[in-house]
Amino acid sequence: MLRSRSGFALLLSTALAATAPALAQDTSTAEQTIDVMNTLFGKHPGARANHAKGVVAEGTFTPSAEAATISKASLFQGPAVPVTIRFSDATGVPTIPDGAANANPHGLALKFKLQDGSEMDVVTNSLKYFPVATGEEFRDLLKAVADSGPNAAHPTALERFTAAHPAAATAGGTAKTPSSLARQTYNGVNAFILVDKDGKRQPFRFRIEPVQGEEILPPEEAAKRDPNFLMGEIGPRIAKEPAKFRVLAQLAQAGDPTNDATKPWPDDRKTVDLGTLTVAKAVPDSAEAEKALLFMPNNLTDGIEVSDDPLIDARVQAYAVSFSRRSQ
Repeated sequence: MLRSRSGFALLLSTALAATAPALAQDTSTAEQTIDVMNTLFGKHPGARANHAKGVVAEGTFTPSAEAATISKASLFQGPAVPVTIRFSDATGVPTIPDGAANANPHGLALKFKLQDGSEMDVVTNSLKYFPVATGEEFRDLLKAVADSGPNAAHPTALERFTAAHPAAATAGGTAKTPSSLARQTYNGVNAFILVDKDGKRQPFRFRIEPVQGEEILPPEEAAKRDPNFLMGEIGPRIAKEPAKFRVLAQLAQAGDPTNDATKPWPDDRKTVDLGTLTVAKAVPDSAEAEKALLFMPNNLTDGIEVSDDPLIDARVQAYAVSFSRRSQ
């Protein structure tokens, strides 16, 4: 088993001493990415290629008064709207223990049901920044992990990759195991654009913070927990009392990069409270519900637009390939 203490190498290491497949030159980057994920994590019919283990809940989003001043999006103009929420573990292994290091970063995906009948998606995870800046680099990172098994000569493919891509060696270390999925901060590593009623454009990144505050477990404590302690805890927790999150927009200043998810903006950048996400109840059959769910980062609404971040389209393409394969 590949072992590394540095960042994304640890995050993606698996018990599979796999060798990356030869990538067909006539297939897309997205298809090649999913092929390597299937090699790393195995093929699991009906499951996502990544973030395979999850739980679905329902709730509402109530916009703040300030949100309407920086975006004309209908999401921020009216009353609360319904939201479908999916929490998840990393990797394409549906049985991964929730407390395993490889289960980080945990994901939070949201599907807002807007008043006009349309939908809007937001996809976040607990990384503070992403390990690579493009879809091609992400494919190459996965391939490097797959090619760097215990018998690989040094420097391994992964060691060479992280030497050339510093964020790949550190990003994974920014994601930790929480005591509850309701006690973790989730970040939108990609930049988007808020557009107000006068056409003013403001680059931003989503940040979703638990109202109760973040609570992180020491790695040794997380490893001792029941394999399903996070997925099993969230339903009973919200049945007793809904979990609430503040949905924030971190606003970019002039010079802050919008096209490179490996570069977080400084913590002193202004944040605007967009509203409150309330997670109210688990769905009756989560496994069945999540089969039909597809969250697309570019599925937005008037008043929120994609930026020049190339990872947005890369994620959209890869998610589409994964959805198509798991639906067969």
